[in-house]
Amino acid sequence: MSQKKKNAWRENIEAILIAVVIALFIRTFIIQAFKIPSGSMLETLQIGDQILVNKFIYGVKIPFTNGKTLIPVKNPERNDIVVFKYPEDPSKDYIKRVIAVAGDTLEIVNKKLYVNDKLITDQPWAQYKDPRILPGQITTRDNLRKITVPANKLFVMGDNRDNSHDSRFWGFVDLSEVRGEAIVIYWSWDKAHFSVRFNRIGTLLF
Repeated sequence: MSQKKKNAWRENIEAILIAVVIALFIRTFIIQAFKIPSGSMLETLQIGDQILVNKFIYGVKIPFTNGKTLIPVKNPERNDIVVFKYPEDPSKDYIKRVIAVAGDTLEIVNKKLYVNDKLITDQPWAQYKDPRILPGQITTRDNLRKITVPANKLFVMGDNRDNSHDSRFWGFVDLSEVRGEAIVIYWSWDKAHFSVRFNRIGTLLF
């Protein structure tokens, strides 16, 4: 093999390695893609939606340090849609909406949500499709006694309020476990109809 061909191979390998390093850097610290596997965030997010998550906005987390933040930007705020490590199985990622942050009080009475003793009525994304109201003695889905969110914690819920496994059942999310904020749908595949949902591509998430 001539020296010219060897140099060409070397340049190609170096270009590939650089591209891989850049891609890993972006995925680790800036933007990561996630796929929606369940209907807990209906109608905001459909099964088969693929989203981009901003991992930088809540601060750059140092790998292998149990969520230690190097560059804090801001903390999650109420109504942000966040991706986080599922507290009961950190190998899984969950996506929910932030309902209350540290210091907030929260209470649910017959499906009515109160934050800091104020009835929350400005959440058009919240869906209630089950007409039943289940008593608190049976489940915390529709009735939850007043609680206060501890420091460095979040209370999160799915938009599909009657069919979401969230903080009502397993408790708070630690800030160190938050991976980022969902920002946009970049692809959406309707498996049931074997088609692309073109109208959802590019939808910003708020």
